[in-house]
Amino acid sequence: MRKINRGFVYFFGALGGLLFGYDTGVISGAILFIKHDMALSAFSQGIVVSAILLGAIIGAAVIGSLSDKYGRKNMVLLSAVIFALGSVCSALAGNVIILTISRIVLGTAVGGASALVPLYLAEMAPAKYRGTLSTLNQLMITIGILSAYMVNLAFANYPYGWRIMLGFAALPAVVLFAGTLYLPESPRWLISKGLGDKAYEILKAVRVNTTPDKIEEEISEIKEANVKESGGFKDLLQKWVRSALVIGIGLAVFQQLIGINTVIYYAPTIFAEIGLKDISAILSTVGIGLLNVLVTVLALFVMDKIDRKKMLIIGSTGMAVSLVLLCIASQFPLANNDILGYITLAFLCVYIFFFALTWGPVMWIMISEVFPLKVRGLGAGISSVANWTANLAVALVFPFFFEKVGNLLFLFFAIMAVLSIFFIKYKVFETRGKSLEAIEMMLYNKSKIS
Repeated sequence: MRKINRGFVYFFGALGGLLFGYDTGVISGAILFIKHDMALSAFSQGIVVSAILLGAIIGAAVIGSLSDKYGRKNMVLLSAVIFALGSVCSALAGNVIILTISRIVLGTAVGGASALVPLYLAEMAPAKYRGTLSTLNQLMITIGILSAYMVNLAFANYPYGWRIMLGFAALPAVVLFAGTLYLPESPRWLISKGLGDKAYEILKAVRVNTTPDKIEEEISEIKEANVKESGGFKDLLQKWVRSALVIGIGLAVFQQLIGINTVIYYAPTIFAEIGLKDISAILSTVGIGLLNVLVTVLALFVMDKIDRKKMLIIGSTGMAVSLVLLCIASQFPLANNDILGYITLAFLCVYIFFFALTWGPVMWIMISEVFPLKVRGLGAGISSVANWTANLAVALVFPFFFEKVGNLLFLFFAIMAVLSIFFIKYKVFETRGKSLEAIEMMLYNKSKIS
């Protein structure tokens, strides 16, 4: 096999994250106009926004076992097709029922990508750079969100501009499909299917500066790890795997309970409610999206230099403090709503900084690291289901409670951030710098002494 350009592999391996980010972020601006064109109530707005999350739960639930059976690459190709179809159908929807169904279908691809992309990158990356390369997924997500905000801004004044906003995602979906055709399959998945020779050729083509002996050593470690478990649902509940399941689900749920997607989905609504005009509200979210991207770029440089647990604790602390300050500031009466808007924007930017540097990338990295090989797709899928279920719950109730208590609602998210620190400290083990096989062996040995 000829040498494979690693940049190509990692770029297209992570490109699904861009579609994940775009399709979850675009609704924040589009909903301002959809609610007028379709005369949506507050409850109906929550349904339209959250429909994609219901689909994501379905996609994440099935993609893990499907990727373990049919391969990571084939499932990325399937996700790309669903991305394109869901985007076009959403853009052409004639009523709220068709729009909701289209976004549920689209959500299956979003949920699939959320589990598949970090899984594929983790399995392709060398242990030394796995955190950095897996963070490409989160960078793509943030670029997708920023792109959505910019498209929202560009078409905000167009008649039925929301249709262009929703349909635009079909273009990168086509690019993702075309690029994925040339991606290699995950060597670890190939070995799990008895295709060791093909896995060796792929590793040899990707690890351009690695000696044959090192590649053989990596192959041997993967094969040794592969014989320990049979790969079904019951294996996730085995004593030695159970702690990985607790970590995967716990991190996935806490990432949503600290409130990140209320900002991603409802930032324009938040700013509009405190008095900013629709265009100004969307423009404010572009600033948030740009900060999200820039800080994620910074995370690329520190991800493999600072322990995962330490980063998560730093992130939880920073987010808790910024949200408490936001709640306090919002209780002081101001004559000018613009000033309150800018104060809200400032504290939300601080919040985004800490999230994008820590919880944004680290959670997805860790759920792709902690599970044993034969149940890695399944474990990552179940963790993603937990993430999207919590996401759905928060997104559904946010409009109602925000209407009742305003920015005080962010106090709940601050409390969740504090609770997450205790979870990280007592339930999460460190994975930085360890090979996936070493992490698996650590799980196995830990169960013997506990």
